[in-house]
Amino acid sequence: MHDTNAKLAKLQSLRKLSDLWDRSLSVPGTKFKVGLESLVGLLPVGGDFIGILMSVYIVFQAIQFKLPKTVLAKMIFNIVIDGAVGSIPILGDIFDTTWKANTKNVNLLEAHLREPIKSRQKDKWFINIVLAVLVLILIGIIALFAFGIWLAVRFLGGNQ
Repeated sequence: MHDTNAKLAKLQSLRKLSDLWDRSLSVPGTKFKVGLESLVGLLPVGGDFIGILMSVYIVFQAIQFKLPKTVLAKMIFNIVIDGAVGSIPILGDIFDTTWKANTKNVNLLEAHLREPIKSRQKDKWFINIVLAVLVLILIGIIALFAFGIWLAVRFLGGNQ
């Protein structure tokens, strides 16, 4: 995206969309705001899926700004956290009201457009941390899977 006016229009459009999904509705008696994602997320299974699709749409639109892969990785990480925790019944719905992945992602886009060099200097640390967390999650999943197999074998075969 090369035209400055087109970039500005796209950025404003993404900001409006993220505000609609993350903070368009005031909670009566408070300064706290929630968005349509919090309401749609109450629908079993499909609600969280719709929220993730909207978040992915925002990232796909942000790609047009030629963002570095590290900024895109941060955006995807925000969506993964939103989807993973958001899919837990009740707890996930509460989490969705505060995490606001779409707002975080548009903020990342705006920060990169304001100061692209600073964004890149911080990226190496972020990628190392994300890789370490992903490796730990993978080890945890493998350990849980192995433990599940061990329990199944013990329950079904060994102790009668």
